[in-house]
Amino acid sequence: MRAARNRTARRATTLAVVAALGAGLLAGCADDGNDEDGSSSGDSSGKTTITLGLFGTMGFKEAGLYEEYEKLNPGIRIEENVTERNENYYPALVNHLTTNSGLQDVQAIEVGNIAEVVKTQAAKFTDMSEVEGVQPGNWLDWKWKQGVTQDGQAVGLGTDIGPMAICYRKDLFEKAGLPTDREEVGRLWAGDWKKFVETGEKYKKGAGEGTYFMDSPGGLINAILSGEQEKFYDSSGEVVYKTNPAVKDAFDLTAKAAGEGLVQSQTQFQPAWDQTIANSKFATVACPPWMLGYLKGKSQPDAAGKWDVAAAPKSGNWGGTFLGVPKGGKHVKEAQKLVAWLTAPEQQAKLFSVQGSFPSAPASYKLPQVTGAKNEMTGDAPIGAIFAKAAEAIPAQVIGPKDQIIQQGLTDNGVILVTQGKSPEKAWENAVKTIDNNLEK
Repeated sequence: MRAARNRTARRATTLAVVAALGAGLLAGCADDGNDEDGSSSGDSSGKTTITLGLFGTMGFKEAGLYEEYEKLNPGIRIEENVTERNENYYPALVNHLTTNSGLQDVQAIEVGNIAEVVKTQAAKFTDMSEVEGVQPGNWLDWKWKQGVTQDGQAVGLGTDIGPMAICYRKDLFEKAGLPTDREEVGRLWAGDWKKFVETGEKYKKGAGEGTYFMDSPGGLINAILSGEQEKFYDSSGEVVYKTNPAVKDAFDLTAKAAGEGLVQSQTQFQPAWDQTIANSKFATVACPPWMLGYLKGKSQPDAAGKWDVAAAPKSGNWGGTFLGVPKGGKHVKEAQKLVAWLTAPEQQAKLFSVQGSFPSAPASYKLPQVTGAKNEMTGDAPIGAIFAKAAEAIPAQVIGPKDQIIQQGLTDNGVILVTQGKSPEKAWENAVKTIDNNLEK
């Protein structure tokens, strides 16, 4: 939330932390390589400098949280060292952990990497469960468990999550003869992704040529699988993607939608996909909170207010990050205190109001920054309440160390091929071959 990764998930999660919900603009990022200096020391004024190693724009600085913390703790100075993309950040982090050098006082860990870090690098991190004020119940149960080892060590504390909804264009739905009220729209596909695809078939009949029901095959299969408790690995850590019926069912349903022309032949977060947003070429997209900021950044001005948000067929999660404190940092105790404060409900709510990073702390959902949240793209839609309801229904998902490789194979080497004329059977065979080859590397 965020190593080789599923291209869709990798780019999306990086964008998740740069999508400004309130302003609806994409924030800039520092250039790669800034995280090489692991120094953390006092400055000329005698203050203790705590450094954070981050990827993308996680929003702490933009939300004013560093400044607020420094006022509360006059002896502390905070400095963030940012790598733009997690695909560059994570391998460097693993190297720093392995050599016990170049580490920041605080290191971000993307959700796609947390399972591997918990399994292979936990000994290099302090136990955040022992920090004053940190209680497991402060986080959604499934989020807390993602960052905890079998013996109970909390390698990191959760920041944001990506509760799944469906964003849809009201004007395109109306043109296709479908309801536009978000409650009615949600009922069209409640509880079943097959109903979602059936709605797409109705959309195609009513809308005619020129637009697609959904943005991409990768977006659809990712959304379906995001709500499964087990997808690519089972609870014992075994790779089961080929034998798990949920994975094949998701692949087949996505392939069906692709074969019927309900989804574009696009890869998410690529320039061509961005252009279809600007040209209003699709009516729905799987939509965690941060997606609203992305839509705003790529849309024409007249798209504001034309989108709305409905419940997804099943709740799922797309995105999220953790903050950990390496034992090799220079100011461990001070860093632990900062991480506990940054991930507290009040700070998570402030971050959401500025940056669009949805809180993983349930107590945040009752705060005004969440309950009163609105977005320019969706007008008066109570997005805070919508996403909070989705968040509370997300299953505790098993995350494996190579999830990203498997997801990428299913999308870039699988379902998208159906939009290009390949049969679902051949697309599955190609995906499996690619995945297995990459898992053996």
